[in-house]
Parts: sequence; C-alpha cells; structure tokens
Amino acid sequence: MLCLFLMSVKPLPSNMAIVQKSSQELKIVGVYDGHEGYGYNFISTHKDDGSEFTMTFQKVDEAVIKEYDLDADLFLNQKFEVTYTLKTVVTKDENGFDDENEVYTITRLKAL
Repeated sequence: MLCLFLMSVKPLPSNMAIVQKSSQELKIVGVYDGHEGYGYNFISTHKDDGSEFTMTFQKVDEAVIKEYDLDADLFLNQKFEVTYTLKTVVTKDENGFDDENEVYTITRLKAL
C-alpha cells in the first residue's frame, strides 16, 4: 500500500522539503469561526489564564470535509474537539536560505 501511495504523489519542487515537526496528533477544543482564504479559524481559550486565541488550520482532510462542510455557514459558532497535525514545510529562498512555514491540518472533528 505504501508503494502505491508514493507512486501517486507528485514530486516536490527541488527547492522544497517537508519536515515532520510533530508525529503525534494534537487536540484543541474551539468554536468554529469561519473560513477565510488562508484557512479555517477556531476560537479557543488558554488553560492557564482563560484568554481567547484564534487557531487557523490551512488544510482539512477530505474525510472531515465530507462530514463537516466547513465552507458552508452551517457550523459557524459550533463547538468542536479538533484533532490536527503540524508539519513544517521548508523551502529555499532566492538567496539559498531556509524559509519555514507551519501547516496545520485538521484530521478529525467531533461536535461537542
């Protein structure tokens, strides 16, 4: 199965590499705040002081989108347990320096 997966993936550009920063799935509880061009936003609270923050996810697994169409307004202001992964994409800029971008991907949603 792994061989089939590798054969179906397009090669990365020569200036790009993906580095796995977190191999475990992470979780937060948050209220869905909508989708913008840059990602899907959830409002959560810090456990230590109760202050709010917005967490943005750039990608959502296809299975999650099939169950929860986050592009529609149906799930706005709904509370979810969000399971996600974090990867760091490293590219080289025009001067040969590493440029790191974190990509947060929702792998599972559970309505609360």
